[in-house]
Amino acid sequence: AMILPSVPLPSLISGLAAALAYALVAFWGGRLPEKRAQALVTLAWALHALSVLLSLFSPEGPPRFGFAPALSATAWLVLTFYTLERHWFPQLQARWTLAGLGALAVVLALLFPGQPLHLKASAWLPLHWVLGLASYGLFAAAVVHAVLMTRTEKLIRQAVDVEGSLPLLTLERLTFRFVKAGFVLLSATLLAGWWFSDHLYGAETGWRWDHKTVFAVLAWLTFAGLLLARNRLGWRGRKATRVLYAGAGLLLLSYAGSRFVLEVILGRAA
Repeated sequence: AMILPSVPLPSLISGLAAALAYALVAFWGGRLPEKRAQALVTLAWALHALSVLLSLFSPEGPPRFGFAPALSATAWLVLTFYTLERHWFPQLQARWTLAGLGALAVVLALLFPGQPLHLKASAWLPLHWVLGLASYGLFAAAVVHAVLMTRTEKLIRQAVDVEGSLPLLTLERLTFRFVKAGFVLLSATLLAGWWFSDHLYGAETGWRWDHKTVFAVLAWLTFAGLLLARNRLGWRGRKATRVLYAGAGLLLLSYAGSRFVLEVILGRAA
């Protein structure tokens, strides 16, 4: 059953507290002094981390995972990257929007905590998951920066004063740094899944050309094409961001999308 009462009490408390803290940041944080707003963001981030950890290492039963916990972990990683970047680029202005998305991701993970995990295969399996989630987080961060880049470009075209915001070229450079890092980790994830499939998942459930794998490979090809076109053809601006969005969409469908269909629409485990 994937309903709120099925969530262990520690996860439920930490998740609801994180969602509340994020909601306060999203709807009220702009009225607070900078230091108090940052303290509230840090509290929400820490509670979110606790919620993710408790879902994976629950003292009240086997760990659970699925599409919503994956999205929650991805949101937490994006907020982590953003918080770190703010130390070097205080002009970044996406805190309130990301806090709202963080609250939504936490609540979604409470409503759909996923299926119990039975780790009967290799001890390397958690590393494979970490690589996959990290690539999700990096590409999600790239998408956030691409959105900021598109918004800044639109304001410049409208002759709106953007003084005090992050320069367009800096946003573009940051976007593709995340794309490159995400591509490296996605490559490592796919390589590990193919090369060590029997050891990771067992001989009967190794590498399969299912929906998850097909979408992941298509995403990899899309990102590879984007990086190649940027390097050889100088792709920038809207053309590059559209391909980035397409690749991110395919990657979202690869795990979160396939698990959503299995867990919510079909109501069964993978």
